[in-house]
Parts: sequence; C-alpha cells; structure tokens
Amino acid sequence: MEALPRETIVDVLEKKLREDILAGRHPAGTYLPPERELADGFGVTRTTLKHAFGRLVQSGLLETRHGVGTRVRDFLRLGGADLLPMLVRHSPDWIGEIFEVRRSIGALIAERAAARATPAHVGELRRLLVAVGEAASGDPAQLADAEVHRALARATGNRVYVLLTNTLFNAYLPVRAALAGPFEDARTAHDRLAPVVEAVAAGDPEAARTAAGDYLSTTERLMLEGLARSGGRRGDAR
Repeated sequence: MEALPRETIVDVLEKKLREDILAGRHPAGTYLPPERELADGFGVTRTTLKHAFGRLVQSGLLETRHGVGTRVRDFLRLGGADLLPMLVRHSPDWIGEIFEVRRSIGALIAERAAARATPAHVGELRRLLVAVGEAASGDPAQLADAEVHRALARATGNRVYVLLTNTLFNAYLPVRAALAGPFEDARTAHDRLAPVVEAVAAGDPEAARTAAGDYLSTTERLMLEGLARSGGRRGDAR
C-alpha cells in the first residue's frame, strides 16, 4: 500500500490563503498585509510565506510588485479557464456554469465534426464508442466516454475545440466521482452516445447538433442529480 503524501506547512498555508481569497476575505485588487505581519500571524517564517505566495502567483490569484507588496489579482477579469479546477475544488457551484458552456460547445463541436470528419475520424469514433459499451464499470465507461468527446473535437480539424474540450473535462475532475451517474450502466451509456457518433458518420451536421444537445442535456441532469446526492463531495481526479 502506498503511503499517502503528507501536507507540508507550505501546502497548508497555500490552501488557507487560497480559501481566504476565493471566499472574498481578501477582495480582488486589495493588497495583503505586509509579509512580516502575515508570517507572524500564521506562525511561519517569511521564507515559508514566500513559497506559498509563489504558488498562488503561479495559479493566478496573486501578483507581486517589488517594493509595493502582494495584491490579490482580479481573476474573474484577468484569469483564464485554467483556474476552473481550483474554483470547482473551492465550490462545486461552478459546475452548473461549466455545464452551460459544455452544452453549447459540445453541440457546436458535434455539428462541425459532422461537416468535417474524415473516414479515419469516423473509424476512430466508432472504435472509441465500442469501448464505452464494453467498459467493466462506471469509472472506465466515464473515461471512455470522455475519449469519444476528445475525438469529436479532433474531427472538427480545429485545435481550439480540442483544447476547450480538454479544459472542460479538467474543470470537473475534482468532483468526477460524483458525476458518474450516466455511466454506471456501460451499455446504456453507449446507446445514449451512439446517435451523436452515427450522425457525425453520416455527415449530417443538423442531426449531429440535435443528438449532441439531447445527449448533453440528459447526462447533465443525471450528473447534477448525482452531485446533489453526494453533497458536492470531491471526486477522484485521476
């Protein structure tokens, strides 16, 4: 059995500062108290504090100005989608907004894929769809389903759609285990997704968009029901 990693004092301090920022206890645009004051208040060294600050700067929540101080970054105005996994860990309420984007982008990707997919793309989609139905349980079925959606994005020929698809999946990794409802029966998951793949294979953009919209709405409902039952607990971010 692998030993679980232990949190360091920097980990704990980073988490505390991050929660304070995301909860609004340090509003966007304001400067944090001087380093010496913060370090004394937390009972840590200034070196430890600087390490925690460095992580939060890298994650987009803080910015430092030499000789001025450390300011809370307005991440909603200046940040990118790479912040979403961190925001979901802080509050699963973000999931509803992520799913709203997922519905729109997913339907558009299916439409574009139907118009642009090559025979090689179609072959890949069908192989990946089979893997969904043959999955031994909900977890591998969920992951196999994700691979179908990545392949749909690749079939558009637009790399930005691929990156957006990756971003949306990464965004809900922190609660993935609570979103497994639509995939618990692998054969049902396969049959639910099959109309999207077949519409793309037929080169019918309108049918693909409609099928994807139906699929995304149904799975969203099932996933949100699962999240509500779990009380918003974090999932396995594998």
